[in-house]
Amino acid sequence: MPTTQNQSYFAPSDPQALDFEEILYEKKDWVARVSINRPQVFNAYSTRTLREMSRAFVDASWDDSVAVVVLTGVGEKAFCTGGDVSEYYHNYTKRPHDYWKWMGEFQQCLDLLRNLGKPVIARLNGVVAGGGNEFNLACDLAVAAEHCTILQVGPKVGSVPCGGATQWLPITIGDRRAREMLFLCDKITAQQALEWGLVNRVVPAAELDNCVNELAGKLVERFPECIRYTKQAVNFWKDLSWHTTIGHGRDWLALHYTSREPYEGMQAFVEKRPSRIREMREEAARGGSPEFLWGPWVNSCSGCGARGLPAEHKFCGVCGKPVAAPES
Repeated sequence: MPTTQNQSYFAPSDPQALDFEEILYEKKDWVARVSINRPQVFNAYSTRTLREMSRAFVDASWDDSVAVVVLTGVGEKAFCTGGDVSEYYHNYTKRPHDYWKWMGEFQQCLDLLRNLGKPVIARLNGVVAGGGNEFNLACDLAVAAEHCTILQVGPKVGSVPCGGATQWLPITIGDRRAREMLFLCDKITAQQALEWGLVNRVVPAAELDNCVNELAGKLVERFPECIRYTKQAVNFWKDLSWHTTIGHGRDWLALHYTSREPYEGMQAFVEKRPSRIREMREEAARGGSPEFLWGPWVNSCSGCGARGLPAEHKFCGVCGKPVAAPES
């Protein structure tokens, strides 16, 4: 019968049956809790993490025994420090076109979170960095432990925080404060975040769960359809800025991975050294081409005829003979 099929199709899942590896998912007392479970990398998310989070958000949306969702990270050091830069470096600096595909996973995860029809509380239990703050901004309310710090890191690692931060920070904390966070990439304290309106509550770490539970308990006592439409209505400005920019940002970032900036920034992060930003600026000031690791692809080989060889290479990488510089 159709009714039975519909009931089966929308039936919520047992969290244990979902076989998650990189998140913890539990449902109890009207609350679904999604915890990024990668404390060894300060809860940076991988592609698998995003897919598991998306599945949990769909399940929480469909489950009528869930009234509130809490998003957090495992441990006391980090809520989420954004995307796994090591994964970016090893995968997308080598295959930039794949970053466009990855960005689709990230976009879908954020959209499912923002549109699951129930209020979401960010439980900020430590460092909130990069895409972690974009997940924080995608939530409806945020409670931060006193030791929590929040920062954007894109321009320090060769990226642009246009997966939510450039769109939503100006709406949330104002234009000048948003520019300060986005350009300087400095940490702000939990108390500063409270004063700026980036979080709703700041409490000692020992009281974090009590505060989150108190807010969740209040939300459970609000009519679900009224809450759902209120969320939809107040999402207007976030939706407007998001949907008019995210596709452009997705394409630009994929193309930017062919540039030297993400290569240098993410290699420096992986190697735990300062980025050579000043050297690249100096190269540009001298009239060079810092976009390329070994100069623009302008040389050719007089021996085997290979073309598009880097300007700074003196010998052909195909046959080993001296290369010919282009005529000026």
